[in-house]
Amino acid sequence: MTSVENTTTDPTDPAAPGPSGYAAARLRLLQEESRSGPARRSGLARLTDDWLTALFASAVRETGVRGAALVAVGGYGRAELSPRSDLDLLLLHDGKADPKALAALADRIWYPVWDLGLALDHSVRTPAEARRTAAEDLKVQLGLLDARPVAGDAGLLAGLRTSVLADWRNLAPKRLPQLHDLCRERAERCGELRFLLEPDLKEARGGLRDATALRAVAASWLADAPREGLAEARRRLLDTRDALHLVTGRASDRLSLQEHDAVAAQLGVLDADTLLRDVYEAAGVIAYAGDITWREVGRVLRARAARPRLRGLLGGRGPAVERAPLAEGVVEQDGEAVLALAARPERDPVLPLRLAAAAAQAGLPVSRHAVRRLAAQAKPLPVPWPAEAREQLLTLLGAGEPTVPVWEALEAEGLVTRLLPDWERVRCRPQRNPVHTWTVDRHLVETAVRAAALTRRVGRPDLLLMAALLHDIGKGWPGDHSVAGGTIARDVAVRLGFEPSDVAVLATLVRHHLLLIDTATRRDLEDPATVRAVAEAVGSPVTLELLHALTEADARATGPAAWSAWRGKLVADLVSRVAAVLGGAPIPSAQEPGPTAEQERLAVEALRTREPVLSLHAEHEEDEVGVELVVAVPDQPGVLPAVAGVLALHRLTVRAADLRSLELPDLPGEVLVLSWRVAAEYGSLPQAARLRADLVRALDGSLDVPAKLADREAAYPRRRGVVPPPPRVTVVPDVSSLATVLEVRAPDAVGLLHRIGRALEDAGVRVRSAHVSTLGANAVDTVYVTTAEGKPLDPADASALASSVEAALG
Repeated sequence: MTSVENTTTDPTDPAAPGPSGYAAARLRLLQEESRSGPARRSGLARLTDDWLTALFASAVRETGVRGAALVAVGGYGRAELSPRSDLDLLLLHDGKADPKALAALADRIWYPVWDLGLALDHSVRTPAEARRTAAEDLKVQLGLLDARPVAGDAGLLAGLRTSVLADWRNLAPKRLPQLHDLCRERAERCGELRFLLEPDLKEARGGLRDATALRAVAASWLADAPREGLAEARRRLLDTRDALHLVTGRASDRLSLQEHDAVAAQLGVLDADTLLRDVYEAAGVIAYAGDITWREVGRVLRARAARPRLRGLLGGRGPAVERAPLAEGVVEQDGEAVLALAARPERDPVLPLRLAAAAAQAGLPVSRHAVRRLAAQAKPLPVPWPAEAREQLLTLLGAGEPTVPVWEALEAEGLVTRLLPDWERVRCRPQRNPVHTWTVDRHLVETAVRAAALTRRVGRPDLLLMAALLHDIGKGWPGDHSVAGGTIARDVAVRLGFEPSDVAVLATLVRHHLLLIDTATRRDLEDPATVRAVAEAVGSPVTLELLHALTEADARATGPAAWSAWRGKLVADLVSRVAAVLGGAPIPSAQEPGPTAEQERLAVEALRTREPVLSLHAEHEEDEVGVELVVAVPDQPGVLPAVAGVLALHRLTVRAADLRSLELPDLPGEVLVLSWRVAAEYGSLPQAARLRADLVRALDGSLDVPAKLADREAAYPRRRGVVPPPPRVTVVPDVSSLATVLEVRAPDAVGLLHRIGRALEDAGVRVRSAHVSTLGANAVDTVYVTTAEGKPLDPADASALASSVEAALG
């Protein structure tokens, strides 16, 4: 059926039944720069009301249907129309109209909406049918809670709303747990909005659906959400969604990376990071309000369930309130940590930390009323802090997982920033590296949680916990965050009252918190300069022990890509070497170690057969750190790019590579021995025979490795609109006495090491070793190169080599 237009009315009139007048008025409204935010949303809703009212009136005249009403539900019912919002409409009728006439009435409303390209969620029901459907479908019932009349018989909706609200309140003990389950399932599916680089503004935890759920809880009269800041948080998310719709022209709720800058400009905020921080803050307010509200719902429902039994036991008298002591001024009541009746926050500046520590140790949430009272009445701590305050903070940090909700409760009321003023610069600060799961502030707390599990490995658990909390505190400042963080950590430690020697250790830990992981994954551990540099930076066995634990806690709190058994093994190896030096052992001399028995065996076979040979085996079955692959090839051009290319074609991820040239007694010629640590991207390892066959073909030119890799690369999906930064190749000075070190930073792509090898081969240098570190979509590959004679390159030649490799990768 085609759309129905009233040809007797002016098509530019926004109230005309035809779509053209509404479309023109809608476009003008969306283009008005002075109309934004709530004013634009309500204006768009009113404009849509006027148009639909005219459509409805015309349709009623043509069909003769009486006893019907057009009802807006959901977001449209709340008059919160974003530029590309769906229209949620219910055609309510009294059941007396002829079915064919009623269908014709609906068609004359639905088709003009579709003709404009607007998404429409529609239904046609009697009040009894709507009430029955709401009783069966929770989502329908939630939509009807926001029902609003648009046109027609308003009495039909008034009666329905009264019934639906009564049903909602009567069935709240059953419905609210179901609603809570929906919220939790959605959070598991969509993640937590305030920690996502590409958040779903509607579906993720802390998003618009959660805000709507809190409205429904309030409508039940069973519990109510904290109201402070909640309306502003909803407005901020709605404004962001409006801007997203205008920028993309689509009904999207996902704030994609490629839209960040444009949405920020549309909203008039400083930059994309400011946009994300605003969005994260709003989501945090909604999520925290949800935590409190659902906890209150649970408390009320438990109390109701227990009331009949207690009345029988107590003869009608109410139960006495039980309060169990947790710490001085802190008690447990109704499953929360609350202030004792005798607590005096204005006289006890340590009380906020004591409450938080006691709650975390007991695994209890803190009462919002208690935290708000402390925020309003507690006096600032003296500087330096008294010993008890420092101890309570460390107790809080050492509690493990329960630390997180307690910390968030303090942060929601501004107590964390009051205790640690430098926290403000990292609060809700986004991290654009997709390897990071959390914002900076949450990552710091998560690192402390991970460190709490490692405290028995170190002699100074207090310093480990503080370093975990502060290690990225410099990310709120320009420049190298480790350098800035070391200075801030020193100031914070003094403020907290640590001894001068402990202050120095904390500053060192923060300054060098990336030292072990970066060195272990990007440097040659056999090079004496590597161990010497780490030992000089760390300075003492105690600091090394703490730095080892901090490195693991930091990586585990970053995300699954940042830590693995392989990385852990590399770090442990480095720590063992550095510990020996700090313990007085001499640093090994600068000489290349001799070949292993396996390397020598393969080298002999390669020289005798004049063919490539290899071995592929895991040290343990399904070894998490990968498998060892040793390749021996009689010396010839192109070995490194050939082997790297064949490994990439077989979907083997390279983690490290060591290359050496050997001359063996009684056998003529040289042999190149390449020792690799590899892992399958997915599935099982390829057969060694297939690897060798492809390697032979790659070396004799019958296998076009670059072409095959280009086909693989073209088949990989790429994120639309995202252009990665160009590769960068730099010379790393003063880290090796044996070779020149090049660091290649580039997007992780199929055959990257193959392309690096080809560029180095073309430059005529010898590769001594390669170390591959991949985090998310980015790779940091470090190669140790020498001249053909095995000497480091001159500075000018090294710089030229870096430029040529960068050009080859660009």
